[in-house]
Amino acid sequence: MNVHSCIFCRIIARSAPAFLLCEDEHSLAFMDINPVAPGHALIVSKTHAETIFDLPIPDLQAVSATVKKVAQAVNSALLPDGISVVQSNGRGAAQSVLHFHMHVVPRTMDDGLLLNWSLRPGELSAIEAMAERIRAYL
Repeated sequence: MNVHSCIFCRIIARSAPAFLLCEDEHSLAFMDINPVAPGHALIVSKTHAETIFDLPIPDLQAVSATVKKVAQAVNSALLPDGISVVQSNGRGAAQSVLHFHMHVVPRTMDDGLLLNWSLRPGELSAIEAMAERIRAYL
């Protein structure tokens, strides 16, 4: 992808407008202009990487630290019932901008956002087999 066509790269370069919150050497936080709730913020890596798989560890660490800082500020400013931190990878996970980013979303009870799932016990033998399969790649 041409970084000049990436909206988040343009925001980082200050060639596209945004309501900035904070930044450091590796990350930038700003308000989502398509908020699912008042106070919905985005934290992006200043390195253009489409997904977590492409992002260098130092950039991921910086984004995570900024997520915590922004989540604490949102919590203090808005006193929500809770906060969801969401990060999606690929179109199958509904990633709409192909630049690594994390969402900080203030939540209220019964807000109707479809970020939650109900708990259903899994088959333990299937879970164990899946753990073995994943461990093989660690």
